[in-house]
Amino acid sequence: MKQFLFGNSPDSVNDLFPDRVIKRLLLDEEEIGVLRIGNTFFAFQSSCPHRGASLIQAHINGQGEIICPLHQYRFDLKTGQLKMGFCGDLKVFQTQLTEEGLLVFTQ
Repeated sequence: MKQFLFGNSPDSVNDLFPDRVIKRLLLDEEEIGVLRIGNTFFAFQSSCPHRGASLIQAHINGQGEIICPLHQYRFDLKTGQLKMGFCGDLKVFQTQLTEEGLLVFTQ
C-alpha cells in the first residue's frame, strides 16, 4: 500500500480542500477525486465506472452519495457501493487527517 501526503498541517489541508469542493489529484498514474465535508475527507476514482464520466463535476447529496453528472448514478462516498444505477461499485481510497497533513492510501 502506498501513501501520499497533502499539506503540512490540518489548517493547510483545509485550505487545499475547501468544504464540499471536489479536487482532482494525480497519484502516480491514477487520477482521483478528493472531497472534504466538514472534517471528513473522501477519496475516490475520478471517473464513473458506468461510462467513464468525470466525477470531478459530480454533485453530492445529503445522504453522503456522489451523483454522476451523466446518468445520475449514485455511489456511497464511504464505501463506494452503488446505490442507484446499473454498474460496478466506485473505487474508494482510505484517508487520514494527521498533524502532518492529509494521508491518502492507494493499493
